[in-house]
Amino acid sequence: MKARRSPRGGAIAAVGLVMLCIVLPARPAGAQNASPREGSSLRFALTAASDGAAITEQTYRGKWLVVYFGYTSCPDVCPTTLLDIAQTLEALGPRAGAVQGLFITLDPKRDTPGVLTEYVKSFDPHLAALTGTPAQIAAAAKDFHVFHERHDNDDGGYSVDHSAYVYLIDPEGRLARAITSDGGSKEIAAALSALMNASR
Repeated sequence: MKARRSPRGGAIAAVGLVMLCIVLPARPAGAQNASPREGSSLRFALTAASDGAAITEQTYRGKWLVVYFGYTSCPDVCPTTLLDIAQTLEALGPRAGAVQGLFITLDPKRDTPGVLTEYVKSFDPHLAALTGTPAQIAAAAKDFHVFHERHDNDDGGYSVDHSAYVYLIDPEGRLARAITSDGGSKEIAAALSALMNASR
């Protein structure tokens, strides 16, 4: 599988724009933990951006999941992390058939199904994008302990601050490991390979 770097990330780097997506690796003081405990069963009820099918935690039962929450207007960290996930799938070779990468939007207003579908395809055609109502997305984010908060800008636009973890979910739907987005593809691939080997 060939991963293509998002032109958005390259353009931002070239012109040196100020980063609009503030990524928080941990929750603010007093908030819930940054990620669920390992072994926790995680639930979500969302919609596939590609065809509108209802998707829950049961849909991919039997596969390893690599899950990331973000939004398509995020100029740097989100596309970099999706590229890392695509490179992880490529590094796994034939074993990637047992893995499903999922990108869950935190910005359903702007991330329409068409936008999401084309966005994830620019990284790897096997990645799936999920959306839903604001309530559905909030419920999924809560179960994964994902912090996210909208910030309005002076120009009338807005950004979404959010925690950034890559969640590795085992075939039974339990959290196997949460990795900070700055871990890179090598860390994600190494962790997933070790988990897959241990489950044989």
